[in-house]
Amino acid sequence: MIMYLRKGCQSMNGPKQSMYTGNSSLFAYRCFSEEEAVATSARQQEPADEPPQFPLVFADIQGGPLRPEIRGIVYFLPMDSGTQVYAYVTGLPPYTPGNANTPPIGPHGFHIHSGGSCAPGDPANPFQDAGDHWNPTNQPHGNHAGDFPPLFSNDGVAFLSFYTDKFTPTEVVGKTIIIHENPDDFRTQPSGNSGKRLACGVIVQSQTRTCTAGHIGPQ
Repeated sequence: MIMYLRKGCQSMNGPKQSMYTGNSSLFAYRCFSEEEAVATSARQQEPADEPPQFPLVFADIQGGPLRPEIRGIVYFLPMDSGTQVYAYVTGLPPYTPGNANTPPIGPHGFHIHSGGSCAPGDPANPFQDAGDHWNPTNQPHGNHAGDFPPLFSNDGVAFLSFYTDKFTPTEVVGKTIIIHENPDDFRTQPSGNSGKRLACGVIVQSQTRTCTAGHIGPQ
């Protein structure tokens, strides 16, 4: 039995929209046109009433000067009083063990930062305009609202899904997602000693798409 996740994003402004489909045994997210949504609903004999919709909040992740191969997408979907976060990233570097003088490369620190820019800046120390970790309640590191679980590379690919009650999706619009080179130790202040910034994405809210709640269950 394969567990799968499916979310639908419905276009609000025309019959033809480009489609993004991320597929793995764990992850599938499809954006489709209004006509496709209606046809699919009819085929599945779903009730006429449309399910609740909410704005699509997401970040497109792009690698910087230190790892330009990285590409990814992060979705922020409302759930209960918080947010379900889904991330799919490719092009991560292979794991490299550390030693007494050098930290390991991976698993990768993964955070929301307070700035709103992914300008690369200094090629040797990129994405400094993304600012520090987002920490609206002034917590010690390890309990920041923007502290996420790490990304584990599997031949360069990482998938991550988790729930947080520390924010709602619209509260992080305009902030940035950063993928770091090294693991976050979740105790070193103020940022977990997670190393240089490999990739960045600005969190935005779509003006043309809304999403309907999906589900996780047997295929």
